[in-house]
Amino acid sequence: MHFRRLNVIYMKATIAVGGNALLEKYDKGTADEQISRAEITALKTYQFFKDNHVVLTHGNGPQVGAILMQNEFSASITPPMPLDVCDAMSQGSIGYFLQTSFQKVFNEKNINKRVVTVVTRVLVDENDPAFKNPTKPVGKYYTRDESIILQRNNGYVMKEDAGRGYRRVVPSPRPIDVLEIDAVKYLLNDSFVPVSVGGGGIPVIRKNGVIQGVEAVIDKDLASSLLSIELDVDLFVILTAVDAAYINFNKPNREKIGKISLEEIRKLREQGHFASGSMLPKIDAAINFVEKTGHRAIITNAENMYPALDEKEGTIIVP
Repeated sequence: MHFRRLNVIYMKATIAVGGNALLEKYDKGTADEQISRAEITALKTYQFFKDNHVVLTHGNGPQVGAILMQNEFSASITPPMPLDVCDAMSQGSIGYFLQTSFQKVFNEKNINKRVVTVVTRVLVDENDPAFKNPTKPVGKYYTRDESIILQRNNGYVMKEDAGRGYRRVVPSPRPIDVLEIDAVKYLLNDSFVPVSVGGGGIPVIRKNGVIQGVEAVIDKDLASSLLSIELDVDLFVILTAVDAAYINFNKPNREKIGKISLEEIRKLREQGHFASGSMLPKIDAAINFVEKTGHRAIITNAENMYPALDEKEGTIIVP
């Protein structure tokens, strides 16, 4: 099945990009760097936005970690903000980076669409066990010795992350509902590309009928999956740093997972093939979307997105 034939009638789709798509490992993290990285992604994917109704989502792990560090270093001068506010700050800044870069490419390619960021709150359960077991990595990578110092001096929970070093981990409750879903539905049309659930959304709870923020970071893939289900999109694409999901990743006998059924991917998940800090949330998000909607989910990188739409590259999860 060729991707262009799919678009005789437009599809509704979600494209989720990781926070690391805006920051490579050795980047300093400047605004110019992040806008430039986002523009590269836009240049690799713009044609799909021309032909379809697409909502963009994104991660914020590196960025919210940087905001937390800025909080710490300036605490003697200005009050530090709680984590939900830091999530909102990263959602706004990354949304701005995506708007700037994607709009530039759209204008150059004569795509008559405007990118608009929706500051999005996502409801979680205040009794979610994640609040007692932090697992979500944020911020930069540290050596083992640096992580010990941060645990001792700052009270951080530090964990090794995919063999690349140690990172701070924070609570990551499961998303329940996207509170701005009606606004996103309204914008998902021929004129706009909404950016939503940035960084997984701003985590909030409902207490005594009142919405209030909580200290956490929601996984952006799970939030993107929930958003995709609530929008009833036809396709869910997760763009990440690798071309596909793998069995025995980072080992000599690794095997790429191509097109695969829900039943088969569930078995691989149960066998422990996917790392909790990296690929597992993407697999869980894709499984959740496919089983709830009966539509496809794709995991790949921006370079291989078009071949993946034709089921020639990437990991394609089908019912």
